[in-house]
Amino acid sequence: MGKYRSVFDIIGPVMIGPSSSHTAGAVSIGRIGHILAGGIPDRAVIHYYESFARTHKGHGTDYAIASGLLGLAPDDPKVPNALAIACGMGVDIEFIEEDGDSPIHHPNTAVLDMEKDGKAVSFWACSIGGGTIEVRRIRMDGYDMRPSGLLPMLFIEENHSRRDSDKALSTVEAMLGRGGHVMQKTIYPKIDGEGRRMIGFELEHPLSAAQQDEIDVLASRLIYLH
Repeated sequence: MGKYRSVFDIIGPVMIGPSSSHTAGAVSIGRIGHILAGGIPDRAVIHYYESFARTHKGHGTDYAIASGLLGLAPDDPKVPNALAIACGMGVDIEFIEEDGDSPIHHPNTAVLDMEKDGKAVSFWACSIGGGTIEVRRIRMDGYDMRPSGLLPMLFIEENHSRRDSDKALSTVEAMLGRGGHVMQKTIYPKIDGEGRRMIGFELEHPLSAAQQDEIDVLASRLIYLH
């Protein structure tokens, strides 16, 4: 199946239309923004490339991404009204059609620059069909992370104490290994050389709520994208 992990990734999700790639996938992209920002952002600038730049208005991509930023599911009946809802909440959303090629080499690319409570978060994502997305790059809190793309993925930030961090990470890796979850592990240092690191795990299977809770207790900071 290549980049698709199940037949449902090809058929697509239950959704508000019109397009699984440009609408349902765009909701998922916005939802990643919601997770990374730690809730609804105060401001978001969405840069569209290639196919997204040409067709976003007709395919509902604008309201789809906005709905994801608000934390709505793809089948939520409020999805088509997301832009008005966001405006009423004081959320500033801007859409920019970029002329150049996609920076991550996919026609359905969106780059989101967000702000929440004075903190900036940016990420690069694309919709690859059937409502499935890839997250190719994340910049936040002094980290520049470049996963291969497919969800789910898990990021754990080290504690200040390297010894405590190593012990916690060993426990997390053992737990993920027992479940056959980990496809790839990557260590991302802070750009400013502060010394702390973010450990990224690209996962084969989603984590259960119980597994997330177990990891959350061990990690000083956990980001789970799914």
